[in-house]
Amino acid sequence: MNQIISFRPELAGHFRDLNLEWLEKYFYVEDHDKELLENCQQVIIEPGGYIYFYQEGDDILGTFALIPLGGSVYELGKMAVKESARGKGIGQKMMNFCLEFAKKSHWSSLLLYSNRSLENSIHIYRKYGFQEVEIEKDNPYARGNIKMELKLI
Repeated sequence: MNQIISFRPELAGHFRDLNLEWLEKYFYVEDHDKELLENCQQVIIEPGGYIYFYQEGDDILGTFALIPLGGSVYELGKMAVKESARGKGIGQKMMNFCLEFAKKSHWSSLLLYSNRSLENSIHIYRKYGFQEVEIEKDNPYARGNIKMELKLI
């Protein structure tokens, strides 16, 4: 059975490992990444954020986080799909879930940071209505060279 499930402490290793897989392949692990991945419960969940996983049978194949930025604005971050499971629409299923959840939660907008070299990801974000906005000079990721926003209300 395929489903999207909520964070449980015993799944923290999957959150870390799925993200390390793509970070180490395309970039490098930054200090901000380490903080989020090693302390996800304290840094994301406890301040009011969410982490979800895409599960197929007993396998965890994808993950993403919704990180509170203040008010009703959240960052969509740390979205990752296991390399062997890419191309199966898992990212789009997670994105659909994310947007439904954000709308039901009455959030005003979702922000994300990415890198223009991740063309497939940028394409998916645009497909779902995210638009490029000005990126701040001190954005949280050294690799971040594009910031996108989806206004929900």
